[in-house]
Amino acid sequence: MQSENKIIADFVKVANSAAGTLAGMGREARENAREKMKEAMGGMDFVSREEFDAVKDMAAMAREKVEILEARLAALEAKSK
Repeated sequence: MQSENKIIADFVKVANSAAGTLAGMGREARENAREKMKEAMGGMDFVSREEFDAVKDMAAMAREKVEILEARLAALEAKSK
């Protein structure tokens, strides 16, 4: 009876060790994948949302100025005809 309990206890220890090892391997795989993504994304030229919005606003202002200048040019051309 005692030998059966020892076998079961040993099996439980092995199962617990395997579960801990698998959990550790899963964490390590996730960390490695995250690090690889950071490396891959680090080489790309991304801009922050604030920078994007600032450039977008600048482009909108430039478009407005172009429209105003086109209207002035059309008026000047109409006068000269």
